Amino acid sequence: MSEAAPLFSVEEYRGRVRRFQDGMKTAQLDGLLLTTPADVFYVTGFLTRFWESPARPWFILVPAHGDPIAIIPSIGADLMGKSWLTDIRTWDAPDPADDGVSLLADAIVETIPNTGALGIPMGLETHLRMPLADFERVKIRIKPRRFVDATATVQRVREIKSEAEIAKIKTTCKIADRVFARVPEFASSGRPLDQIFRDFQIALLQEGADWVSYVAGGAGQGGYGDVISPATAKPLEKGDVLMLDTGAVRDGYFCDFDRNYSVGPPSAAVERAQDALFAATESVLETLRPGMTSADLYAIMVNALHDVGATAGGGRFGHGLGITLTEWPSFTAKDTTPLREGMVLTLEPGVEVSAGKFLVHEENIVLRANGPELLSARAPQELPKLE
Repeated sequence: MSEAAPLFSVEEYRGRVRRFQDGMKTAQLDGLLLTTPADVFYVTGFLTRFWESPARPWFILVPAHGDPIAIIPSIGADLMGKSWLTDIRTWDAPDPADDGVSLLADAIVETIPNTGALGIPMGLETHLRMPLADFERVKIRIKPRRFVDATATVQRVREIKSEAEIAKIKTTCKIADRVFARVPEFASSGRPLDQIFRDFQIALLQEGADWVSYVAGGAGQGGYGDVISPATAKPLEKGDVLMLDTGAVRDGYFCDFDRNYSVGPPSAAVERAQDALFAATESVLETLRPGMTSADLYAIMVNALHDVGATAGGGRFGHGLGITLTEWPSFTAKDTTPLREGMVLTLEPGVEVSAGKFLVHEENIVLRANGPELLSARAPQELPKLE
């Protein structure tokens, strides 16, 4: 075992496992099976882009007591060996006949009581990263043990960030802050949007991002109608509003915020929309406190927009943030998740400028006992102008 895991102290990881085990005790779980990149990274510090290959499953088994067991393809043994885990079991993958099924089932039988419950996340914002046919084989092999939903057990732990995690996210936000300040270097009237997107990603890498997992945005006269489509070669024009949004990554932790720019002087409607978005975000920064719910936070932003005569739009108004680009909860009228001290969140109000055109503004915060602390540098109230 290494003296320290690559990104955090061993005690940081042990604390995460203890909190999982405390949650497992409350939920009457005898173990927890984790299969996704984020959950595996959270428990072990195993950071790799190799997850882009879907050819191999990876498993972390967290028992009710003691340290986790890694059941992984042999190609990952060296890297996992640099983590704090000592029980690392491997097979040569991919194996069409038995791709880790026997190793995983044996580990479960070894650590979970005969009639025990093994938790696995099954709810919103979760997925199973192994073939369903193999999962069914595991279920048969471990009977009478059973799988039960552990979504809440995992999410309640992961949604509260340690100070070490918050520092990582703040570092990534600062990288994006520096790049947003550089946008006038490569975005101007006449430049194709797709080239601006490429230059934006290059600048993020130059400023220290490990990779740029997500870049989105849009541009259009008096606002944009879409912020998820690939960029086209259409040049920027005077009167356009350009929005760039990034989910850059440093040390496995994301930032996620955007900035809007006016190409030439903005229209009066765009100025009103920008003022409304700024006011909605200010309302949250002034009034949000632990104990409120996601729906309460959504209502603060919607009411602030309505108070200045703006029409809310764009779907949810933010979400959690951390080792994935978007985490729970979602800021909608239907999400009643309690907001707690230590949550890292995005504030993302959207406002309609005209029919089919809107603006979205996003900031990253951590919720403290006395209210939000900005992790991204606060955007100016007045839209920055591009030539």
